[in-house]
Amino acid sequence: MKQVAVLEGSQRIILLNPNIQRGLVKCALFDFDGTLSLLRAGWQDVMVPMMVEILLELGTGESEDELRALVRDFVDRLTGKQTIYQMIRLCEEIRKRGGIPKDPLEYKRKYHERLWQVIRDRVEGVKSGKIPKDKMLVPGARQLLEALKERGIVLYLASGTDTEYVLDEAEALDIAKYFDGGIFGAIDEWEKFDKDILIRRILNQHNLSGPELVAFGDGFVEIEETKKVGGIAVGVASDEFNLGNWNEWKKRRLTEAGADLLIPDYREWQTLLAFLLGESGF
Repeated sequence: MKQVAVLEGSQRIILLNPNIQRGLVKCALFDFDGTLSLLRAGWQDVMVPMMVEILLELGTGESEDELRALVRDFVDRLTGKQTIYQMIRLCEEIRKRGGIPKDPLEYKRKYHERLWQVIRDRVEGVKSGKIPKDKMLVPGARQLLEALKERGIVLYLASGTDTEYVLDEAEALDIAKYFDGGIFGAIDEWEKFDKDILIRRILNQHNLSGPELVAFGDGFVEIEETKKVGGIAVGVASDEFNLGNWNEWKKRRLTEAGADLLIPDYREWQTLLAFLLGESGF
């Protein structure tokens, strides 16, 4: 069990790994939904019921609660990977129960249609100016991105959401301009790209060693893949509907995934940045 300590000079930054090699960061990788953007907050509450509904139709005798627990577990475990992986897992569960699944892309399209009904007003509101852009960002995110860019750190954005949506929503939030390393999302040829591929590409392209890369994310994937290469992993346990509070589920799972630090948002970005970059005070 990791020791938990609040970072000196901070109220809520939790340091899980005191042995971080600091002051070496040259590149930073950010997840999008839940890590920076709030536009898709609640997406699990669209995906999970859809999958439970599909599995209930198979008439296996399993209760709705049993199926919800099953689905929630694998959806959460695959958070951060391309959405298609969750749909592939759904197909596996259908087969296990004697059903014949549709193509995973068909389930993905169905999910996107349902999700759009939930998030349309947010996206259109930000684009029209009715909703302030920063209201749809995790608090402090813009300030951290600006500070990292000012220090010459190359920023990358990677998401399990389709590339076209990530680009559109990052532009709407006016944060695309920070990611000079590039913005990456899911593609139809899903086998050819994922966050682990991007992480290796970043390391090779910039000739980096592990602690020269820091990754920020609220899902398993970016945390686990960053730790595999020796990078610094910051778990963002954001409560997307009660900003400023911890999402306790994320907090536990990000700790299990191997995060070096945990934050609920970026309000203490100055302290976090000073620690990561080995600036004065640390």
